[in-house]
Amino acid sequence: MLKNTYEGQVCSIARSLELIGERWTLLIVRDICRGLGRLDDMQKSLGVARNVLTNRLERLVDEGILEKRAYQEHPPRCEYFLTEKGIDLWPVLVSMIKWGDKYEPYGGFDGLPPVIIRHKECAGEVDEHFTCTECGARVWARDCYVDRRVPLRAAA
Repeated sequence: MLKNTYEGQVCSIARSLELIGERWTLLIVRDICRGLGRLDDMQKSLGVARNVLTNRLERLVDEGILEKRAYQEHPPRCEYFLTEKGIDLWPVLVSMIKWGDKYEPYGGFDGLPPVIIRHKECAGEVDEHFTCTECGARVWARDCYVDRRVPLRAAA
């Protein structure tokens, strides 16, 4: 049985889970990818307690996944951005989107996937192999945008 930590395991997946396996981490990265880098915006999007979000953001900054930049001095306010290490999580997010669309499909909005990852050059859909289905180009995070088809949070 796995413990709460994976110390002593010689496994890349276990080491990665120590950092990104916490429930909110990839959702925070997702929100920052879509331009929600401010604490209030992320809290509204995620519906997570402020202290939990603050702690997770601090850990991600300490681990070099996020960078914190001030945008206001009085009162002090900051915004979070992905570092190169954070941007390198992009294929993880896309793989989870594709897996979820295949095995845990969203039942609303005419059964369509909630988001489509599109290639900026031609607006073609990015497939699970990070290839544009329209032009055949291999793509990376900065080559793409998210085409949101349904709201991120369901109406209450």
